[in-house]
Amino acid sequence: MIYVYAFLFCGITCMISQLILDNTKLTPGHVTSLFVVMGAFLDIFGIYDKFVLYCGAGAIIPITSFGHLLIHGAMDIAGEKGILGLAFGIFDLTSAGISVAIVAAFLLCLLFKPKH
Repeated sequence: MIYVYAFLFCGITCMISQLILDNTKLTPGHVTSLFVVMGAFLDIFGIYDKFVLYCGAGAIIPITSFGHLLIHGAMDIAGEKGILGLAFGIFDLTSAGISVAIVAAFLLCLLFKPKH
């Protein structure tokens, strides 16, 4: 059943973003930022953890998961190191994904001619 929930979560996430793109003048960058903030907001109230529990990878893969991981890491480290932990913990869980994105972007720029 977790496969069905994962499919539904990702499908609903994509449907909402497509509706926003079709019915507003927001750009894909705006929608991406909106979904990161929405994932962070849902994690603050403990709602996103329930999505991860029931939907599995369906809740971990979309862009909303990035906001969830930013807040989750910051709160975990803040409990240990205080207010400075907020700054250090933000990239604790997301550093591998950010590093892969930077390296992949660099390698693709070497292979293809980027537009200015």
